[in-house]
Amino acid sequence: MSPAVPPEIINAVDGPRMMAHMEEFARWRKESGVPEELESLAYVEARMKEYGYATDLILHDAYISLPGKAAVEMDGETLRCITHSFSRPAPDNGKTAGIVDLGDGSEEAFAGRDVRGQFVLVDGIANPVLSRRASLAGAAGQVHISPHEHTHEMCISPVWGSPTGDTVGNLPSTVVVTVPLDEGTAIRDRLRDKPDLELTIHAEVDTRWRKTPILVCDLMSVAGGDDEPFVFFTGHHDTWYYGVMDNGGANATMMEVGRVCAENRDRWRRGLRIVFWSGHSQGRYSGSTWYADENWEELERRALIHVNVDSTGGLGNTIVADTTAAAELRGLAEESIREQADQTFTNRRMARAGDQSFWGIGVSSIYGNMSEQPATGEANASAAVFGGGARLGHGTGWWWHTPEDLLDKIDEDILVRDTKIYLHTVWRLMTDRVLPLDWAEHGRYLGEELVSLADEVGDRFDLSALIDRAATFTDRGERINRAIAQSGEGASTLLNDTLIAVSRALVPLDYTECDRFEQDPAISAPIYPSLRPIRRMVAVASGSDDEKFLRVGAMRARNRLAFGLNEAIRALDHAIDTIDRETAQ
Repeated sequence: MSPAVPPEIINAVDGPRMMAHMEEFARWRKESGVPEELESLAYVEARMKEYGYATDLILHDAYISLPGKAAVEMDGETLRCITHSFSRPAPDNGKTAGIVDLGDGSEEAFAGRDVRGQFVLVDGIANPVLSRRASLAGAAGQVHISPHEHTHEMCISPVWGSPTGDTVGNLPSTVVVTVPLDEGTAIRDRLRDKPDLELTIHAEVDTRWRKTPILVCDLMSVAGGDDEPFVFFTGHHDTWYYGVMDNGGANATMMEVGRVCAENRDRWRRGLRIVFWSGHSQGRYSGSTWYADENWEELERRALIHVNVDSTGGLGNTIVADTTAAAELRGLAEESIREQADQTFTNRRMARAGDQSFWGIGVSSIYGNMSEQPATGEANASAAVFGGGARLGHGTGWWWHTPEDLLDKIDEDILVRDTKIYLHTVWRLMTDRVLPLDWAEHGRYLGEELVSLADEVGDRFDLSALIDRAATFTDRGERINRAIAQSGEGASTLLNDTLIAVSRALVPLDYTECDRFEQDPAISAPIYPSLRPIRRMVAVASGSDDEKFLRVGAMRARNRLAFGLNEAIRALDHAIDTIDRETAQ
């Protein structure tokens, strides 16, 4: 056990207490903005008050989309299906059109096919990337074929949070349904025999502004004041159907970590803010986005690390090694997972998903979805969201985003294990003399990406200055790590302030492409996404107009990254020089 996390802290996790919370969450359907969601949240607020937290229940406007009844008619047959959040509703008598089979729905599948006014038939669960692709192609609708007999609720908006006047036009223009595998196979078979096949889609979708809740629970350290910096621990409370695992398990984890920490508040070095979001499932993270916008200055000043939690305790979800963490928090994730689950963290990058709405502010983050089914090679819809490829984990169970996410899908032992990982992580963030942010590791991660990118682009674009600056930053990160190890209590404030200053400089560059006050689209993004123009150069002809257009963006990206690294190096140099001077005196 890490000396920073006493055994009595970890052993205080109470499984029966959390299962009592789960029984309560199993009583309520909690779609965003419905009355039952607020009633369930009242239970959470009462418990958090009992644990000593000051609570604030906020109601705010959010653009929410609740899917209703849906059906697909084919040659007089009615096929089972669901529609999706932010699908366009069908007219009262349904929408009828021909259908074009586009297989995996990739850009290549769409290329050269005229789908204007047609339905497209595609494999896999509904998602924002494909909804945007189909909308831009002029399709009338999308029929997704689930990889198995279950159909999974999805939000298909590519807009992160409630739309702005500039982004509302990016919402889907198509009617979208998902059919189970057998029904999708029947459509595909019929289409082969009857190329002029038409389908009629019925879909009810209620999309409008609603009042949705956010529950904020604050507790500062014994010595701290109202303006004390805090660890930011969040998860969504809204669900699909009863959502006992997703996200009742996470809510129980949040409450239990909050309880155990509060009972040992005398050991804290900083505050704790625990927030339960709405608008995650049916508003594309509208709650956390609104909170970031409304509280930008306070979060920039006080928020230290964002710990996010989703879907803990699921039956058979034995794998935790594939959870995610920012590069500078890999060491903390590795330790927590090793000590509490005896697994080896795979260093997966944070995904553009969940309520990760605070990267533009510069708040480093750790975790999201925690535990998963072990990979078997079989189709798993939720694994498509969490990331495919050679992974140990394989999504959170077939019941994910279905009406079957009920109390029988919770395993108390797994819920306790997952909660211990979170408690280990939060406890260290709350009590370490200096925050466990390893910027040398971040520098190595960035340096490797730049060297790889330079190899790909060759002499078409010069990245040598950025590579050198990343190496300088890594050196300073190693020096600050040595200073942390050798310094005493008197240097703690300077060191913590410095680590957070670096976070504000580099996190927006690592995870966003827009400026610090906007939100990127709700689609996946590569490492340091503003480097995208350089990555795209590889695919265009040397000397072409396309290359020259990309070069304009590439130069700006290089400047953006160079400036951020310089700001981070300046902050580290100041701290190193200050400590060296004080040591020499």
